[in-house]
Amino acid sequence: LMSRMTLDEKIGQLNLPVGGDVQSGVVLGPQLDSLIQKGSIGGFFNVKGVKEISRLQHLAVEKGPHGIPLLVGADVIHGYETVFPIPLALSCSWDSTAVERMARISAIESTADGVNWNYSPMVDICRDPRWGRIAEGSGEDPYLGGILAKAYIRGYQGHDLKSASTLMACVKHFALYGGAEGGRDYNTVDMSLQRMFNYYLPPFKAAVDAGVASAMTSFNLINGMHATAAEWLVNDVLRKQWGFDGLIATDYNSIPEIDIMGIAEKDKAAALTLKAGTDMDMVSGLYLNTLKKSVEDGDVDVSLVDKACRSVLESKQRLGLFDDPYKYCDEKRLTTDMYTPAHREVAREIAAETFVLLKNKENILPLSGHGKIALIGPLADAGNNMCGTWSGYCSPEKHESLLTAFHRELEGKAELIYAKGSNIYYDETMQRNAAGTRQIERGDDSVLHREALEAARKADIIVATLGESSDMSGESASRTDITIPDTQRDLLKELVKLGKPVVLLLPLAR
Repeated sequence: LMSRMTLDEKIGQLNLPVGGDVQSGVVLGPQLDSLIQKGSIGGFFNVKGVKEISRLQHLAVEKGPHGIPLLVGADVIHGYETVFPIPLALSCSWDSTAVERMARISAIESTADGVNWNYSPMVDICRDPRWGRIAEGSGEDPYLGGILAKAYIRGYQGHDLKSASTLMACVKHFALYGGAEGGRDYNTVDMSLQRMFNYYLPPFKAAVDAGVASAMTSFNLINGMHATAAEWLVNDVLRKQWGFDGLIATDYNSIPEIDIMGIAEKDKAAALTLKAGTDMDMVSGLYLNTLKKSVEDGDVDVSLVDKACRSVLESKQRLGLFDDPYKYCDEKRLTTDMYTPAHREVAREIAAETFVLLKNKENILPLSGHGKIALIGPLADAGNNMCGTWSGYCSPEKHESLLTAFHRELEGKAELIYAKGSNIYYDETMQRNAAGTRQIERGDDSVLHREALEAARKADIIVATLGESSDMSGESASRTDITIPDTQRDLLKELVKLGKPVVLLLPLAR
């Protein structure tokens, strides 16, 4: 196949554009169609729906040069339509079997909707909880991180990548993204080799040992080098020392950031990235638009383009796409494999393992289920926040709130008294920015506090649901202060002053 391909077509295989906006459902159809028919695309991501994905795959095979099928990527971080606890919560279970079950169900559902490449697991070690993306990983411990990395990969990839219900896993972000200074997203990292190899790299090595099929480079600088273009890191450590022979892609628009961070101008940054061993360019289009000239000018050897192109094509071969390009395009699977009662039951079982009991003074818990119970807090009646961060494929309207669940469980047993109690923050702008697309309706904090105290005075026990809304953690959502937000903290102090038993249910997005 490669002997029949032109240089432009080989470079096209290295181009990985975004296909749309999962949150809004917008698909960049005409743009994708044009790239596919010109042979200028190796895959795409952020398109939800097997029908549209099938159309694009048919277009590539039937109208694109050489009929090369496409990779279809997605960020399936803790479930597809069946949503599980965030990865940080999953790590609190210390249950690798549960993590593997979660990943298996995620693979079944995402492949039923046309996806064949998952940008997970994120195995970045993080020891500064202010970093927003700590929510996507397994915390601070390299041993636990390595065990769970293997579990994710077993679940996603199974024993046979050519099965229609398995997909390529992609370990990320290589490397040290979680070591960013000050817990600030995209920040620089300055670290000794001893700390790097003993604490931050072991989960990545575990992923390679488990046979992960792809890897994603990171945004950050490492001791003055950009991770995406660090030949020592990608070629020497990942490929040569560890023997990784899979596909390597950049993160979202990562190559232009090499320019922004002052390492190299854009066209040179693309050449540096390819030389470092990174195969696919996610979003920026710089490989597509600059590599041919770099080859013609002698800045890049054509053998490097061939090597990267071969890596992309081999990934498609491993997935069985050359044997059956439409293996992930069976719309019938939506009726049998998506958001099933069995999947939701597993999610419920696993969720119960992830709760962390901090204190149970005088054995208040479990609740007796009689008398009068006050349920108070802005997160008590917020079903749209139950999906958690990084859950673009869930349907929030399918998730009931805590209030609804309390009503159901206590019916005929105890009297439930509800009050919202407060906003997320006193400041409206802070709350709007924190909630993202899952806004919680605001009220007057003084009125809300007063209503909460009135409800609490009538109750025998108070259950306060306070903490982070779903998008207060995640990418570009780092916080300098990770305590309970101001108005909620003031509300809690007032409730405690009443002298009644208070159960604090603390939903955390990190």
